[in-house]
Amino acid sequence: MDFITLSNGLKIPQIGFGVWRVDNDTEAPGAVEEALRVGYRHIDTAAVYKNEEGVAKGIAASGVAREDIFLTSKIWNDDIRAGRTKEAFQESLDRLSTDYLDLCLLHWPVDGIVEAYRALVELYEEGKVKAIGVSNFKQHHLEQLKDAGLMTPMVNQIELHPQLPQKDFVAYLKAEGIHVEAWSPLMQGKFMEIDLFHELANKYDKTPSQIVLRWHLQLGHVALPKSVTPSRIQENLNVFDFELSSEDQAAIDAIATNERIGPDPDEIEF
Repeated sequence: MDFITLSNGLKIPQIGFGVWRVDNDTEAPGAVEEALRVGYRHIDTAAVYKNEEGVAKGIAASGVAREDIFLTSKIWNDDIRAGRTKEAFQESLDRLSTDYLDLCLLHWPVDGIVEAYRALVELYEEGKVKAIGVSNFKQHHLEQLKDAGLMTPMVNQIELHPQLPQKDFVAYLKAEGIHVEAWSPLMQGKFMEIDLFHELANKYDKTPSQIVLRWHLQLGHVALPKSVTPSRIQENLNVFDFELSSEDQAAIDAIATNERIGPDPDEIEF
């Protein structure tokens, strides 16, 4: 595993295990246990995924010590709007059977983000969370936090993949000291429709998904692939034993269309 160091010195594993749309009862416990068994040490969940209890069961069953796991959750939009950040944070802790988070994010930039982020800063200063950040924020949302004089987020988790590399925005985040986490790093499976990834998989004796994830790593992103299939859980982690050439990295860069797969943060209604 390779690690990224956040602005406060905290190290975060560069490949995380995402559990979006992983069922709390039938899938999350086994998938998380398997991910930890094969070597993942970074789990990314959220209140709205409704599987924090299942994640906790998987962690407990794995036998891996809590302090060896980088655990992330997120404050949902309704709680941001209602000014319930601290209450929602505690509810996530309870569901996750833990007394701290390694990272907590505001899930989307809805009304109330300044006060919600202020509450995250207070939780951070109280030692209840080791790092704080945001998810799906654009530059103008981040500038609202800056204008309020608040601590710079350590992370912005955004939709990012070869189709939507967001290079200018990533450069802005880097300049601000905000690290990028990529959700849907595998384009929700759409990478399989692109011939280049199959060609490079043959060249490097890897799979197409491993080529895409390696592209992320070489750009310095934290990537959060998701699977409940044991073979793919393992496959997505086996990306640290090869390196793409600069020419092949550039060839992947060239496929960008700048089209989103998920919703535009400025247009969400949930």
